[in-house]
Amino acid sequence: MTAQDTAGEARAKTREAWLGAAFAALAEGGVERVRVEVLAKGLHVTKGSFYWHFRDRPALLAALLDAWAERRIATIKTQTRLDGADPAERLRALLSLYLDRGNPRGMAIELAVRDWARHDTRAAATVAAVDRERLACVSELFAALGLSPAEAYARAHLFYAFVFGDSLLRHDQAAAPFDAPRDLCARLLVPDGGEAPRR
Repeated sequence: MTAQDTAGEARAKTREAWLGAAFAALAEGGVERVRVEVLAKGLHVTKGSFYWHFRDRPALLAALLDAWAERRIATIKTQTRLDGADPAERLRALLSLYLDRGNPRGMAIELAVRDWARHDTRAAATVAAVDRERLACVSELFAALGLSPAEAYARAHLFYAFVFGDSLLRHDQAAAPFDAPRDLCARLLVPDGGEAPRR
C-alpha cells in the first residue's frame, strides 16, 4: 500500500469524507453516479470502509439528502438575515450570489437533486422542504419592503423562478445576449430605488 493509499484510507474513515465524495459524484453525474464502488475508487479505499458509516446505499442517499437540506436551509437563513441591513440590498446581494455563478458545483448539485426528485418521493419531499424555507425567507425580505404577505410570497416565487430558470440557460455559449435582459429582470424584481413596485 502506497502513502497515497494510506492517506486516502484515513480520510475515508470519516462519514464526512464519504458524504463529500457522494456530493462530488452527484454534481458530476447525478444520483446514478452515487455508487459505493465509484466512491470507494475515488477515495482510494476498499468498499469495506463504507460500511463503518452506512448500512447500505439507500442509507447513504438518505444521509445525502438530509445533509443537502440542512446546509441549504442554514445557508438561506444566513443569506436573508437582515441584521440591520436594507432588505432591498440583501435581496440584490442574494440575486448576485445566484446570477454571478460563483458556485458552479453548488448549482450542479442543486440541479442534480431536483432531477433526482422527479422520480424519488424522499428526494421530492426534501426539495419541497428546502423550497418552502427559501420562499419563506425571501418573502420576509419582500414583506420588509412593505408588500402584503400575498404579494411578498408571489415576489419570492418570481425570484426563485428567475434564478433557477436563468441557471438553465447556456450563458457560456452566448453570454452577451443574456446579460442585458438578465440585469433588467433583476432590476424589475428589486429596483435600484430600494422599493419593490406596488400594484
